[in-house]
Amino acid sequence: MEKFIAGFAMCGSFCTFSKALKQMKELKEKGLDIVPIMSENAYSTDTRFGEAAAFVEDIENICQKRIIHTIPQAEPIGPKKMLDILIIEPCTGNTLAKLANGITDTSVTLAAKAHIRNGRPVLLAVSTNDALGAAAANIGRLMNSKNIYFVPMCQDDFVNKPNSIVADFSKTYDAAVAALKGVQLQPILI
Repeated sequence: MEKFIAGFAMCGSFCTFSKALKQMKELKEKGLDIVPIMSENAYSTDTRFGEAAAFVEDIENICQKRIIHTIPQAEPIGPKKMLDILIIEPCTGNTLAKLANGITDTSVTLAAKAHIRNGRPVLLAVSTNDALGAAAANIGRLMNSKNIYFVPMCQDDFVNKPNSIVADFSKTYDAAVAALKGVQLQPILI
């Protein structure tokens, strides 16, 4: 089992937070050092899926670290070479668009920019209702970007949400190990 320092960044796909926290806990149990990061909205928004304060408490308890949730807190990730890999799970369509177009206006996108500047891998766990719609071009662009990797993904409800894709979060560790070796875990579409 490989040990590494993983940034674990969460964006606002609130319906997948419980699955993401399960993976965070499993990564921690494998001995990884996890640096938690949340977008400003993910950090502070209460939804029908849970209260922000409860998620923050759970994450900080799992990681035994305070969450990076502001742009100034995320900026040192690059200069200090704080991470071996950055995992963005869940990665929303909004974050995909920002990453594909070089926009760094959240703690998560700045963490990615700061980390990529060191030539280190970023692993995206897509969770968006428009992955096969408006976000498809951004996914394609990112698939052709150096140091960007994806957790294998599939349509989560092709009848009711034919454009929606969610990563198979259970493949996060294997995808991270592959990305650290410069390899995309296959198959990417399951």
